[in-house]
Amino acid sequence: MALTILNNVEATQAFAETWTTDLTGGEIFALHGVLGSGKTQLVKGLVRGLGYRGPVTSPTFTLVHEYLGGRLPIYHLDLYRIQGEKEAIEIGIEEYIPSDGVTVIEWPERIAALLPPQTMHWELEVVSLTERVVRRRE
Repeated sequence: MALTILNNVEATQAFAETWTTDLTGGEIFALHGVLGSGKTQLVKGLVRGLGYRGPVTSPTFTLVHEYLGGRLPIYHLDLYRIQGEKEAIEIGIEEYIPSDGVTVIEWPERIAALLPPQTMHWELEVVSLTERVVRRRE
């Protein structure tokens, strides 16, 4: 399991931006971590890396934000308020898994059974106020 230490928000975003080089659409990123671990900062890096220049915020209350206008669309899902797979299906989550663009899911454990095998799982751990550890789960 690869380990990366990130010391600030800019490093977190830049790290995720490097993921975008080979993306072609259909990729799914599952971001695991506690509140404040940097999941949305990783999304900001992905969005920036794909060329979208608008604001990027967590869709905690709306559940999904779509970022269009870059090289590929990004669908950012925050499932913190979802109770499980049944509720996720009722709101139409399956249209994003997989999609024509890149799907990024915060709190993916809420829909674990719905995630396809090609899902890339990343775990974020808070080490200090400024330091995060990011690991790719294999």
